[in-house]
Amino acid sequence: MNSSNSATGIWPRRSSIAVKIAGTSIGGGAPVVVQSMTNTDTADVASTAKQVAELARAGSELVRITVNTPEAAAAVPRIRERLDMQGVGVPLIGDFHYNGHQLLTGEPACAEALAKYRINPGNVGFGKKRDVQFSTIIEFALKYAKPVRIGANWGSLDQAMVAALMDENHARAEPWDAAHVAREALIRSALDSAARAEELGMARERIILSCKVSGVQELIAVYRDLAARCDYALHLGLTEAGMGSKGIVASSAALAVLLQEGIGDTIRISLTPEPNESRTREVIVAQELLQTMGLRAFTPLVTACPGCGRTTSVFFQELAKTVQEHVRAKMPEWRIKYDGVENLTLAVMGCVVNGPGESKHANIGISLPGTGEAPAAPVFIDGAKAMTLRGDHIAQEFVGVVENYIATKFAQRAA
Repeated sequence: MNSSNSATGIWPRRSSIAVKIAGTSIGGGAPVVVQSMTNTDTADVASTAKQVAELARAGSELVRITVNTPEAAAAVPRIRERLDMQGVGVPLIGDFHYNGHQLLTGEPACAEALAKYRINPGNVGFGKKRDVQFSTIIEFALKYAKPVRIGANWGSLDQAMVAALMDENHARAEPWDAAHVAREALIRSALDSAARAEELGMARERIILSCKVSGVQELIAVYRDLAARCDYALHLGLTEAGMGSKGIVASSAALAVLLQEGIGDTIRISLTPEPNESRTREVIVAQELLQTMGLRAFTPLVTACPGCGRTTSVFFQELAKTVQEHVRAKMPEWRIKYDGVENLTLAVMGCVVNGPGESKHANIGISLPGTGEAPAAPVFIDGAKAMTLRGDHIAQEFVGVVENYIATKFAQRAA
């Protein structure tokens, strides 16, 4: 059993095995990695490359794309080439179901262009064909030195595995309940497939496992059991999490528990996008989950009060939104230019009750006047009052204070 980090209460990263994916490390003590997935038709090179670039610029460190047809497989090298021309080096993961063995055989350039292959043991093949088709994909991974994620999902369980486990369960003196059998089927499917991959010559340092379900408590139970039974690097995600706040809350509730226990080396937040919403929201949620837990820092976070009867003006809400959006928009530039800027803390507060105190805890904080207070907004920098802002241009002036602080306090990276 791992011991807890006494300072943070967060257990050490569980996996001792480091997997390298085109320069990105997963497991072996590396920070938890953020993944995402496109929802474009992969055969549409321009649209897919555009969305991959958007996800990468939002902070996705790995991007998975669907590879389901010969046209999609043929498009992968062209997508990779287009991204490289744009200076977007994010690794691409090929998501294979049913026919991955055929697509890799027919398009070896696809096999080479991808940084990792995802294999679903529940549909890689059926009956006698299963082992042959699984072996074919592993052989391509070995040929091109690519890692694999063996990703079981309770929506596509290996039915032969389920049937065998049900037979085993009937013979037990105290049979498991149906949920326990389903969890065991997921875990056994992933572990047995990983063992087979090793038999074929795949090193443990090139295997990542996942066992995804769509229920919070089920996911926690599955991964606790999986983590206790292996030391492979693990990918976390609540599959089919849902849309909007439901998807965010469900994913955060499940993944936070596991991450706090040191389980998980890479994560994805599987949100259903709102109509016309950017796919990048899932990346932002994953980053904010890791950052609010103190596991990683990606971008300056803005602390803002919720508002009450003392803050009837919407100005502090508008300012908090302006600052948050400005930080998000500028972060790609700042990340390249300034070392450590992601650790900056900001506070936008709405009245005198908690405003000055909370502002002093941030690198830069502003305490706006609440109802009945004098129309003045003190600004605190590194715990000390630095100035007072008044008038109609507080938002622009405060953003300017943030920009100046970053330019003077954070070392510029070498060009």
